[in-house]
Amino acid sequence: MDAIKLSICLPTFNRAVFLDKALRYFVTDYKIPYKYEIVISDNASTDNTREVVDRYIEKGLPIRYFRREENLGYEPNLSSAFRHARGEYNIYLADDDMLIIGGIVNTIKYLDANPDVTACYAPWYLHDEVQKVDQTLFYDVKADTKYERRNFLEVFAFLVESHVFPEIGIYRASALRSAWVPRYFSYWAFSHLAHYLDQGAIAFRKTPFYRAVTVSTIPRDRPQAGNDELLTAWDRYRGGLEYMVNLGVKRGKLPFDQQSVVQYEAMIKHFTFNRMAVALRFWFAKKEYLKSYELYSRLCFAGFGNHPDVAGVRGQLPLMAAVQTLAWATNSAAEVNRLVLHGMTDPASIEGLLRELGLRANIEVVHNAGDMPDGAAERAAVFVANKADRDIYLKQGYPQNLVFCEEDLIEPLAM
Repeated sequence: MDAIKLSICLPTFNRAVFLDKALRYFVTDYKIPYKYEIVISDNASTDNTREVVDRYIEKGLPIRYFRREENLGYEPNLSSAFRHARGEYNIYLADDDMLIIGGIVNTIKYLDANPDVTACYAPWYLHDEVQKVDQTLFYDVKADTKYERRNFLEVFAFLVESHVFPEIGIYRASALRSAWVPRYFSYWAFSHLAHYLDQGAIAFRKTPFYRAVTVSTIPRDRPQAGNDELLTAWDRYRGGLEYMVNLGVKRGKLPFDQQSVVQYEAMIKHFTFNRMAVALRFWFAKKEYLKSYELYSRLCFAGFGNHPDVAGVRGQLPLMAAVQTLAWATNSAAEVNRLVLHGMTDPASIEGLLRELGLRANIEVVHNAGDMPDGAAERAAVFVANKADRDIYLKQGYPQNLVFCEEDLIEPLAM
């Protein structure tokens, strides 16, 4: 029996409709010229995932299916798919993304010709599946480059200076076995790459072999783990780079004198805060202004106040964060069911903005305090235009920490 050349490792959970589409490509589009397998690890799905898998097994796809008894999270499920793989080479496939078979074939040809290479990476396309067009590459590789074993310095510099995220690769199974280990505070793609590099050479090639679908033919608001990570994982990025440097130092391949440490820290800081600036832009676009302000503050402290993504939000952020603070404070107070807007020139517009920024629908917005029923004060929040007007409501028994003026909301957000 011929050995399996390639294991395509596909984790999934309650995404039968996406899994169906992913497997359909193997029937209609993908022509893989050697023996391969599709290893599906199911994170205890409760939908019809198993029915979808059985249907494609009947169509002749070489699927090996494993179902977990309980959902332990994404990374253990991905590990499960890789651990069950039998192929000489292993590749990850998300259940809503696509492979580029020509790129895979060329990469495996390269790996066959370079047995010292443990992992081969390439940039991937962001893909509009509706229009059937590639939008852009996630990062750029200017030339095919092979980094010899334990060349930590050049790989570290390449990752940091080119802002490379080595998430898509084809891995030699003999190296993956020990390189794919759990990491909780370090970005897994950096720490795993460090272990591949510790075992042998690695390569970055220009030709993509993967498409990450950004616009899907199936509902477009589907959750995407990569997007979530982009919004929150900047400190894990830092941890992953520090992990790589430390391994290089342990192997005696990187200097660890004071000057070198300062240089490493400066490079990691620049990479990390650039990623935070991107996260700021995304949080702002999602109208999460309080989260945006936290990132804004950290970026300004780090000297990134003039970064385009930071400077671009400076004009709007204080006001929007202040309004969102009012919505949050009102929502968070148990049994509060009204918000009084006092002395506003356009209360309807303010109410609309509050609703847009998260004020719960079951909280009534009152434009005139005279409309309040008797005894409603203890279950109401108030926003006054002038600080002096706070006393009007305090004398009527409104809770002191639920009567806000503009100064209360804007002052903490001073730019």
